[in-house]
Amino acid sequence: MKAVLYSGAGDYAVTEVPTPSPAAGEVLVKVTQVGVCGTDQHIHHGEFGAKFPLIPGHEVVGTVAEIGAGVTRVTVGQQVAVNPNIPCRSCSYCLSGRFILCENALALGVNQPGFFAEYACADENLVFSAEGLDPDTAVFTEPAACAMHGLETAQVRPGSTALVLGAGPTGLLLAQLLATGGASSVTVAAPTAFKLDTARALGADNTVQIDRDDAAANIEKLRAASPDGDGYDLVVEATGSPAVGEICVPLTRNGGTVMIYGVTGEADRIAISPYDVFHREITIKGSFAEMTSFGAALAAMRSGRMKTDGIITHRFTLDEYPQALAAVTGDKSAHKIVITV
Repeated sequence: MKAVLYSGAGDYAVTEVPTPSPAAGEVLVKVTQVGVCGTDQHIHHGEFGAKFPLIPGHEVVGTVAEIGAGVTRVTVGQQVAVNPNIPCRSCSYCLSGRFILCENALALGVNQPGFFAEYACADENLVFSAEGLDPDTAVFTEPAACAMHGLETAQVRPGSTALVLGAGPTGLLLAQLLATGGASSVTVAAPTAFKLDTARALGADNTVQIDRDDAAANIEKLRAASPDGDGYDLVVEATGSPAVGEICVPLTRNGGTVMIYGVTGEADRIAISPYDVFHREITIKGSFAEMTSFGAALAAMRSGRMKTDGIITHRFTLDEYPQALAAVTGDKSAHKIVITV
C-alpha cells in the first residue's frame, strides 16, 4: 500500500509499505480522508513526542476493511472514525481515572503508525461508528473530540461570556460547543477575514479582526467588543501563538478563566503579571488533546450542535502530501486541509 513514511524529523517519502493485517481485537481501516493540522507540522519537525520511523496522520474517517478475531464493536463495510490516543491504564494517573494525564500515552500518528496511508490497523476499542455522517464531517471527529475535552475542561458557568482567540478548525468547533454549553455570548477573534466569515456562519455571536502582532491595540479592541466592555469570563488561546497568549489575562474579567488550547512550540514562553492573576483571582488552565471524548463529539455532530460546514478549503492526495504540509503554514487561503485516499 502507499503511505507517507518518515525515517526522521523532516525526512519522509511517499512510498510503498506492507499492508497491515489486523491481529485479534484489531480492525483494519481503509482510509477515506485524513485531516492535516498544525500538530502534523510539529510532528514533521520531530516535536510533540514524535517517534520515528513513523506514518503520521491522526484525524481519520474510513471504512472497516477487515476485522481480527474477537472484534464485536464494528462490522466490515461500516464507516468509522478512530480515536488515536491510547492511555497505558497502569500509571498513577490512569489508575485514578485521569487518562488525559497518562505518563506513558501512545498516539496513532505520533509515536505509533497513523493514517497518512491507504490502510491502517487500530484496536477495536479505539474505533467508533461514524455511520450516517458525511465523510467531510466525520473527518473532524478527532479535532471535535479535542474541542469537547476543551468544553469539559473549561467548566463554563451558565450565562458567562467567552472569547476564542483563533478561528482555526478546532477553535471554531470549540466556539460552537461553548455556545451550547452554557455561555451567553461567544466572540471569535482572528486576523483572517474569511475565517471570521466562517465563524459567523457557524453561529459566533460576534467576531473581531485583530492584528496578531499589535497586542495593545488588540486588547483595546477586544475589551471594547465584550458585552459589558470589561472583558470576558472565559478567554481561550486557540492559535498557539505566544504573542496572542500574552493578551489573554488582560482580557479576562475578575474571577475568570484563561484556557491554553492552541499547540505552541515546546520552547515557547509567555509573560503574565502574577500580581494581576493573584489580585483578580484569575484561573489558568490547559486543555490537551483528548482521551475519552470521542463518543460525545460524534453525538454533537450527529445532532447538529457542532457543524463543520465551509471549514474544508483544500484537498490533496497522498502523492501531494508535500503540498498539503506546506499549505498548513504557508497558504493564507487554507482553513482545513484534508488528504483523500
